[in-house]
Amino acid sequence: MEMTDDQLLRTGWKPFFQQQIADHGSTAIKVARVSSHHGIRVLLLGEAGEFGIPVQSAEAVGGIAVGDWVVLDAGADRVLQRLERKTVLFRKAAGEEVKPQIIAANIDTLFITTSCNEDFNLSRIERYLALALDAGIRPIVVLTKVDLCDSADEYRRQAEQLHPGLVVESLDARDPEQVTRLRSWCGPGESVALLGSSGVGKSTLANALGAGDLATGSIRDTDGKGRHTTTARSLHLLPSGGVLVDNPGVRECQLSECEHGLKTLFDDVIQIAQRCQFRNCSHEGESGCAIGPALTSGELDQRRFANFVSLSEEQARNAKSLAERHDRQDRQDRLDRQERKIASGRSQKSASAHKRRRRRK
Repeated sequence: MEMTDDQLLRTGWKPFFQQQIADHGSTAIKVARVSSHHGIRVLLLGEAGEFGIPVQSAEAVGGIAVGDWVVLDAGADRVLQRLERKTVLFRKAAGEEVKPQIIAANIDTLFITTSCNEDFNLSRIERYLALALDAGIRPIVVLTKVDLCDSADEYRRQAEQLHPGLVVESLDARDPEQVTRLRSWCGPGESVALLGSSGVGKSTLANALGAGDLATGSIRDTDGKGRHTTTARSLHLLPSGGVLVDNPGVRECQLSECEHGLKTLFDDVIQIAQRCQFRNCSHEGESGCAIGPALTSGELDQRRFANFVSLSEEQARNAKSLAERHDRQDRQDRLDRQERKIASGRSQKSASAHKRRRRRK
């Protein structure tokens, strides 16, 4: 069954997903994309527009996230298959327990959004860049509130230096003409997402791109920090032909299993570290260390190196905890299978003994 409906194509349907559809026999099927998850109910976008189904039907074959593509029984509106994700953007879930939390699935471009005020933080932008690069998602840094700042060009220059070829756009999200600079990434079939702190103008930006009338809020005058207006992830059709995922403001975004993203982002730091005389150099003043001289000469920025070390340690720690969590779950799954097998064997023995007793009578 080939899905070619214009609505599906606008929603981000691609050959990558088409080729995954399994044979579901005589069951009539339809495909749809998860647009929002409200706990007990999930909304999806399909050929006929948006519709909702109970979470039990949506997660009949496993967990889902905003942006996922699913195949449903057309008659029962029950998910039969979740298609493999082309990209997945995830972080460590908030809290002490180390487990992954999906931010969005099947995203092509990530608009890393920050404002030209106290929110601007190069280390935080690097954190988001690592997530995007690790997932294979194109990162675009969007600097907002340029109308409230006299040094927007300097903010832009600093951001551009974070990664070779990084595109940085600075604009007033309330000005439709300025926002048109982002529409080249929002064309037919393209999926974009917004990621940033509260109050940086994500909802204003989404509205300007045509996502609908999303609630917006101002920032506090006392510290330049924002107020939450978006409270849940949601996917919206754009008049330019693409779709946009609007995310709540991020307060915590720890990395886990993001080694590739860090290596890609901090390739300049790694290249300098490879000049160290000893491979196990800790970069703490040892003889033959290349990092110290690079910091002294200005070849390597102190803040950037410190953030590289911090993010690398965070990623390694969380990745280890996540691997241990997977191992514990695997052991528990094996024990559960063994217990079910033993219980099944006992049940069969009991049934056989019952039959023998009946024959004796």
